[in-house]
Amino acid sequence: QVQLVESGGGAVQAGASLRLSCAASGGTFSRLTMGWFRQAPGKEREFVAAINWVGPRVYYAHSVKGRFTISRDNTKNTVYLQMNSLKPEDTAVYTCAADWKLTLATIGSDYKYWGQGTQVTVSS
Repeated sequence: QVQLVESGGGAVQAGASLRLSCAASGGTFSRLTMGWFRQAPGKEREFVAAINWVGPRVYYAHSVKGRFTISRDNTKNTVYLQMNSLKPEDTAVYTCAADWKLTLATIGSDYKYWGQGTQVTVSS
């Protein structure tokens, strides 16, 4: 059973940066595909970014491409989401997810393991 714990959220002003971390335990992290999702109040959960373990390859939602960067450190069993040029519409609970599949999945149901989430609030 893989456990995921996010950290790094907070309240910032528009244009600022934040780096989220997701620490994994209980599995072979280097063989996990990791994803970030977010859910804003009153909205459905949406895909943000994913990184697999071959390459690794990455994939981003159009809304964050060029501003967010997903990366992983297999020596620390951690995946990161560097968020730059934050906008008020980025405000959401950000949750990391993991699965053994190699595919850079963008659908939540494709991920088996989920963290609890961390709040990101961006004010204008």
